[in-house]
Amino acid sequence: MRVRGAAVARTLGALCALTAGSLGFAHEHLASTREIVAREQDPAAQILEIALRPITIHDGIGLAHDSVSTSSKQAQAFYDQGLAYLHSYVWLEAARSFNQALRLDSKLAMAELGLTIAYTELNAPAAGRSAMERAEALATGVADRESRRIRARKLQMAAELAPADTAKLAAYRAALDGAVSKYPEDEELLLLRGLAESPDPAERGQGSVAASMPFYKKALALAPTHFAAHHFLAHAYENTGATAEALKEAETYARMAPNVPHARHMHGHELRRTGQVERAITEFTAADTLETEYFHKEHVPSEYDWHYRHNLDLLATSYQYVGQMATAEKLLKTAFAIDSKSIEQEINKREWPVFLLSRGRAGEALAAANVLAAHPSPLVSATGHLAAGEAYLSLGRFQSAADAANSALRLMRSSPEGAGLVAADLAVLQGEFFVRTGQRDKGRATLEDAVHKLRAAPGPDNWAQALFVLEAIARTGREAGAWDLAGWAAGQMMEHDANYAGSHYAVALAAQHSGDSRQALAEFALAQKLWSKGDVDLAELTAIRAALVSPRP
Repeated sequence: MRVRGAAVARTLGALCALTAGSLGFAHEHLASTREIVAREQDPAAQILEIALRPITIHDGIGLAHDSVSTSSKQAQAFYDQGLAYLHSYVWLEAARSFNQALRLDSKLAMAELGLTIAYTELNAPAAGRSAMERAEALATGVADRESRRIRARKLQMAAELAPADTAKLAAYRAALDGAVSKYPEDEELLLLRGLAESPDPAERGQGSVAASMPFYKKALALAPTHFAAHHFLAHAYENTGATAEALKEAETYARMAPNVPHARHMHGHELRRTGQVERAITEFTAADTLETEYFHKEHVPSEYDWHYRHNLDLLATSYQYVGQMATAEKLLKTAFAIDSKSIEQEINKREWPVFLLSRGRAGEALAAANVLAAHPSPLVSATGHLAAGEAYLSLGRFQSAADAANSALRLMRSSPEGAGLVAADLAVLQGEFFVRTGQRDKGRATLEDAVHKLRAAPGPDNWAQALFVLEAIARTGREAGAWDLAGWAAGQMMEHDANYAGSHYAVALAAQHSGDSRQALAEFALAQKLWSKGDVDLAELTAIRAALVSPRP
């Protein structure tokens, strides 16, 4: 067993470093898109048929306006709607809006340009490239500002295909700089330039960095009614740890775009991060309701909306946070059953076996992990093997845990470009393996390093996931009799989020074991208060009540 654990340890460092239309809709556009539908190899190609469905003007989605070369007021309105949806990551409705604009003005190059982003995000890259070709063909008849946007987008697409080629990203930024220099009061150009500050050429706003903020703020000053700057500033602030500022921007975004699920979800993000979890649940629930109504009204399968499952995850884990495990379980189980075309979302299905393990249901966690392990994607499969390894550890099947870790490692080596998505899981499994097999010093050192990286990861999703990983490590320490580790992990939980009842519960158990009954009782009482709306049969509350009634000497 130790040999296999050592093999995992030797490779970890290297691995972590890899880290329609009677109104003149162009027949050639329609034929071209349908041709892509027929030949697109991605399993999500059917979504392009939905993207061609007619659409009406919607309200409550936020105001965005970019005056483009068209004589049709209706085409301009649908283009603006598509732009608003792009800024809120509602890719399918953005595509439908741009296609509707093209029905009204078949020469609207900027609508084709919008489709290059929407189709790319809908995992239909061939359709995106086709839209780019059409945009270029129409570029001779547009204003200079628009032709610059088209050239810049082509450079961005080239950079997206070669994300390690910094020269391509630099060329994209230079094109935007030239456009901003000539049109300094164009808020859309400023927003694009802010996005381009990210090292990821495919940035759409979620990875916004500190250097993005001046561009967003200038765009906001130029167009105060345009919601997008608030949205992107919320991401930039949360990525840089400015939680209060992120909450303010997210609240404004939600107010300006109340019918956009992501706007409500973003507000929930920041409420949760600031300890206002019950209010966060309200916002996540609002987002879920909007999306569920949309699926029913528009006859869109839920798996075509990346945001739906993501929101379910955060809603579920928020219920888990407040001790309402029955509701959390129902939502996580629903999310686990939804197929996604996004590898990252499939990886995030690990939250279901992690939840089952936290409830002491290792056998069920193993069954769920094996579903992920059978996934055709090497990275998703690796995630499944790692989750299975955790279940095996909990069951005391150490050899099986080591075998699962090595299976995951082989799969991660086959996809080094994405291995960073699951490297932390491997590190935690390795550390816990060492702890449970008597190599406590090595295990703690490994876990401390993993925790440092997990807690340093930006964004509220990573923050929430780190909390539950810390909770699992504390549980491992208690189960293995490594109370020094359990106490350390409990302290890390308190540093990470002192608003969480589980943090106080973990500290109380460590204090109780060390004989500090005074601290134990105080922490148990705080945990009980913070879980006051938890399930009546919550196991932790049962243990707390027993400890408060009959404290240990």
